[in-house]
Amino acid sequence: MYHYYFDWTFYLLIPPFIFALWAQWKTRVTFQKFASVRTSRNITGAEVARGILSGYGVSNVAVESIPGELTDHYDPIHKALRLSKVVYESSTISALGVAAHEAGHAIQHAKGYNPIKVRSAIMPIVSVTSYMAIPLFFIGLLMSMPILIRLGIFLFSGVVAFHFVTLPVEFNASKRALAFLQNGSYLTPEELKGAKKVLDAAAMTYVAAALMALMNLLRLILVSRSRD
Repeated sequence: MYHYYFDWTFYLLIPPFIFALWAQWKTRVTFQKFASVRTSRNITGAEVARGILSGYGVSNVAVESIPGELTDHYDPIHKALRLSKVVYESSTISALGVAAHEAGHAIQHAKGYNPIKVRSAIMPIVSVTSYMAIPLFFIGLLMSMPILIRLGIFLFSGVVAFHFVTLPVEFNASKRALAFLQNGSYLTPEELKGAKKVLDAAAMTYVAAALMALMNLLRLILVSRSRD
């Protein structure tokens, strides 16, 4: 039997894993730091989100409160911008930064931003194939079936592609968010610096996920070649 888990390629995952842990820690610490700093205008994340959507003529997106922490997201299927309670109700730098970022995703959909259209198109496929790729690869190794090995690698390549197409989507949403907050005078220049730190930290989690996926793909390729 091939001892896959003890293969030297396992060590390829250590650097991106450490980076991912750091990115998650940095995001949480930065968010909490600026979640204690109230903005001078004293308006909530929900008000900012609605103001941005209204300013861009997007009237068919609901802004809703959901439980949890850092659970904020835009749901394009149900046309809902869902903000965690601490973001929805708060008037802190973190709350406004996150709310504006999620509003940025809604604007991307409304304006037909190409990367988000690509991500939305491949998401249903990737959500299924991501669960199939590794098991097929393992089965191919154990049963010495190259076709399953190659299929597993091909399917996992789609996962990597999804992570990398996510990067411009997230970076663009943050860029839009900062522009919204500045142009709408929602934040002072100093407060805007804090919001940028929050969004930059969050962006690193997506970079970490993409690097982890890429290293996993490289690992699968190296392991498959060692079996030839």
